[in-house]
Amino acid sequence: MIFTIGPMVASLVFSLTDWTIGAPAKFIGLDNYDRLAGDPLFWKSLNVTTYYTLGVVPLTLLAGFVVALLLNQGVRGRSFWRTIYYLPTLVPAVASSVLWIWIFNPDFGLLNSLLRQGGLPTSSWIYGERSAVPSLMLMSVWGFGNAMVIFLAGLQGVPRHLYEAVAIDGGGTWARFRHVTLPFMTPVIFYNLVTGVIGTFQVFNQAYIMTQGGPNNATQFYIYYLYTKAFTDSEIGYASALAWVLFILVLVITIALFRNARRWVYYEIGAAR
Repeated sequence: MIFTIGPMVASLVFSLTDWTIGAPAKFIGLDNYDRLAGDPLFWKSLNVTTYYTLGVVPLTLLAGFVVALLLNQGVRGRSFWRTIYYLPTLVPAVASSVLWIWIFNPDFGLLNSLLRQGGLPTSSWIYGERSAVPSLMLMSVWGFGNAMVIFLAGLQGVPRHLYEAVAIDGGGTWARFRHVTLPFMTPVIFYNLVTGVIGTFQVFNQAYIMTQGGPNNATQFYIYYLYTKAFTDSEIGYASALAWVLFILVLVITIALFRNARRWVYYEIGAAR
């Protein structure tokens, strides 16, 4: 009531007002929402965030799933490798961003240094308008450890007798993966998908610390734009409207994912729900 519901109700009320910090609020109805439709930076931030989500979520799921499959093969030092791959998720956001600023530096950064040594063309990374968002995608996928640990826990819960049944029927590695591993892992894939979509739509740290929304608004993520409206321009009413639009958008996407899950998510207790 105090820390979640109360602020949500307050922000809904603020979204219906013209309120800047230090001035009295003026009720304006739905004018803030009408203003969104004609705000080019609103659409820009929404497009950038959607592009980022469509890139990061599939790549993170793929990287986490593949590494979890490898670690589930009973390799020596599995605990060590699991820790190594999980460590990036434990690095504080600010420290991670500072590290990647150096890695992405076009003059003396690690990536361009390796490219030069290999005789390959270099990149502007986060300092180029076209390469900024893909660079931040690469940085985000580096932190696939959380998804990997969840995938690994799911893989260890797959019944072993089913693998034995497939082997008795003459099935190989692909058959075991296709008919046993993948169906039993669909609830875990679905969980990581939903949490990944919700998380990437709220990306903020990279834009705030590394790019400040640039270059030329190329990394103007939705939450960063909301932040600048609220705490740089002091337009609390408009920022609250932005927040509620994001809430509704993420809610709609989440409901759509849950409805679509009935077609492909398998639950051991019965048919897909």
